[in-house]
Amino acid sequence: PYYIDLNQTLFAEATLHSTDPNLQVFIDSCTASPQPDFGLLTYDLIGSGCNKDGTVVTYPAFENHGRFKFRAFRFLQSFPSVYLQCEVVICDSSATDSRCARGCISRQRRATSP
Repeated sequence: PYYIDLNQTLFAEATLHSTDPNLQVFIDSCTASPQPDFGLLTYDLIGSGCNKDGTVVTYPAFENHGRFKFRAFRFLQSFPSVYLQCEVVICDSSATDSRCARGCISRQRRATSP
């Protein structure tokens, strides 16, 4: 466990250990939960490459690192722990059509008929 204070800024990083300089790390999603099995109660910090929480700041890809920061919080029922689970994507940094190059993908809203 990593002990922190409420509203403290936390920095998170995913690092790819590879000798290939053409690979890039992209943080696609990151979810928090007070339960280690990520049951019913979850909170999205990052989703589809987009910041979902107002305190999240993602940093541009740097070598083999994907980085972001956010402010520490607790769930309303005052659970003693918060667990993080993130999904990362590894891409060829020269591919302009890769998931990494597309970045944040927000869902398109559908038009409704009257």
